[in-house]
Amino acid sequence: ELGWPESVPCLDRPPSPLEFYREWVSPNKPCIIRNAISHWPALKKWTSAYLREVVGPKVVSVAVTPNGYADAVFQDRFVMPEERQMPFTDFLDIVEKKVTSPNVFYVQKQCSNLTKEFPELVCDVQPDIPWMSEALGKKPDAVNFWLGESAAVTSLHKDHYENLYCVLSGEKYFLLHPPSDRPFIPYELYQPATYQVSEDGSFEIVDEKTEDKVPWIPLDPLNPNLEQYPEYAQAKPLQCTVKAGEMLYLPSLWFHHVQQSHGCIAVNYWYDMEYDLKYSYYQLLDCLTKAVKTL
Repeated sequence: ELGWPESVPCLDRPPSPLEFYREWVSPNKPCIIRNAISHWPALKKWTSAYLREVVGPKVVSVAVTPNGYADAVFQDRFVMPEERQMPFTDFLDIVEKKVTSPNVFYVQKQCSNLTKEFPELVCDVQPDIPWMSEALGKKPDAVNFWLGESAAVTSLHKDHYENLYCVLSGEKYFLLHPPSDRPFIPYELYQPATYQVSEDGSFEIVDEKTEDKVPWIPLDPLNPNLEQYPEYAQAKPLQCTVKAGEMLYLPSLWFHHVQQSHGCIAVNYWYDMEYDLKYSYYQLLDCLTKAVKTL
């Protein structure tokens, strides 16, 4: 009834700024855009051999977990990954399976890690997406670089950004929920904690005792526990695959769960959302959902 599509539409070309704002940003609808990054050198150049040569053994931030789930609910905690500083070539050895490890490694640090940690690669992409920057009247807040193993999973969550997610190699698998599904998606407060490696090499979960509790979604949308969360049966997820050379427009406040093919490489652009009427409606829906649960 709110006009959400039953599947994620595909555009065969990048839109004009006005068209994109009018047809997609304003109504808060996702879409896949083809032929938007076909001119990027990265699409052909970013092989493992090229990354080894250009980035080399430089020390970078890598998220390491025992199970592939970083920033996710585990053992009644909101558990963040170990942020390991390691030579990039050592990380590539693990991704290429030249070195075996029982743990899961993922370059996923946000806060514009492409420009801050991988400046050698910036010239192979664009500093922003021109038609998006014109449509929104602003530049992106962050440009992020993603590379990791297929076991690395991003748990269900939402962001306060207009997100253009560009796949350079491999595939990304998105499960999406519109903001209107908020009443059916459970949130609970969790003690924040971090994975830390003990002396024997195993992981332990260490509480961040000085930090406030974190609201997070405990549900796995791929295997939902409907006995515990029966409301989720009323939600309407969309699923889509974003292939190399394609871009996903993921609107602000959409819930998303992400998987990937092994060694998938991606770059995404975060543009801060407008805190307008759509945001107010979402806040109202969120408050009503919480109020109903207290009755």
